[in-house]
Amino acid sequence: MRTSDDPGRAGPGEPIRIVAVDDHSLLRDALCRLLDVEDDLSVVAEADTSVGLGELVASTGAHVVLLDVEMPHHHAPTVVSELTARFPALRVLMLSMHDHGPLVHELLARGAAGYLHKSSPRASLLCAIRGSMARDPQVMIALPGSATPETAIRGAGHSLSPREREVLTQVAGALSNRQIANALGITEATVKRHLRNIFEKLGVASRIGAVNKAVEARLIDPAGKGHQAPSLPELVCRRVM
Repeated sequence: MRTSDDPGRAGPGEPIRIVAVDDHSLLRDALCRLLDVEDDLSVVAEADTSVGLGELVASTGAHVVLLDVEMPHHHAPTVVSELTARFPALRVLMLSMHDHGPLVHELLARGAAGYLHKSSPRASLLCAIRGSMARDPQVMIALPGSATPETAIRGAGHSLSPREREVLTQVAGALSNRQIANALGITEATVKRHLRNIFEKLGVASRIGAVNKAVEARLIDPAGKGHQAPSLPELVCRRVM
């Protein structure tokens, strides 16, 4: 179990404090490395078990817990209930290799802020973390079965204008409409109009859905590196190799 040298509550301007909990050390290490390169995120602790997780959250002043669903001696719904009851402001995001519908609904009902399949793109994870800390947080669900085939997305994506892609890239960074408007020098009303057009063209009903589809089809590059960001399992494989 690794903890931060400077535990405590975050002050204004400090990064989002994250605790990563996964019993698979390779995946957990890759996850932490992935997050630590982001200026506004900081992994303050990591663990291979949920035993004593409440004390770890308290000692580090964490804002977000990334919690593996399947671990030995671990009942995820109970852990989520205990954490959210003890720390009402804490955001718990579930990570899993499975997409069992009833379990997803139970975890969300217990207070989880999101549920992401471990094959989800890096951008979806970052969007979920940042979005969970927004003034008006949205529940994030990223499951492989809900994805539209890439060919269909690409076809729709050809009709996205350059400005719509700019707006969608900003959305992937979990920016609010006002922040997007300021960043692009347009009005909030214009941002909303672009979003309506994007939703219609991609066949989605939410910002998260639009980002997921756009990233899967490589319509946007929120990482700004000219290539599609790897999923978590891909990142593990690349580091091992």
